Amino acid sequence: MSARRRRLAVTGLAVLAPVLVWLVADPVLGHRLRIIADEQPLDIGAVPVVLVALLAALAGWGLLAALERFWVRRARAVWTGVAVAVLAISFLPLTGDGMDGATRAALALIHLAVAAVLIPGLRTKDAAAATPQASDGGSPARQSRGQG
Repeated sequence: MSARRRRLAVTGLAVLAPVLVWLVADPVLGHRLRIIADEQPLDIGAVPVVLVALLAALAGWGLLAALERFWVRRARAVWTGVAVAVLAISFLPLTGDGMDGATRAALALIHLAVAAVLIPGLRTKDAAAATPQASDGGSPARQSRGQG
């Protein structure tokens, strides 16, 4: 599987995972995810969950692709650090008022679901890209020892 297809699949899973959390919290358990902002109730439905997860996944993919293109040596390590920092920052709004404990817990699980798919999924290096092909059919280990 090519890197692009694998990352596309990870993006799809990163959108599906939080929707599954939302499905359990809202329709199955019957707890409406609602935030009160400026005395206006805001119900969090499936569409906002999908859109925010998709935005996060595409932003993560784009940042990793840019880092790999321009800063190849440490791209994955830098990207992982940024992804973990973004995850931590994403919890800050959950510390405020305007939502009950169940909504807070469900939103935290939604954030974790996206991160649990994206961070390891996008960070993984392709096996095909990691293993150079030998021109004479020899193994990469033999080539590195000069016995190709």
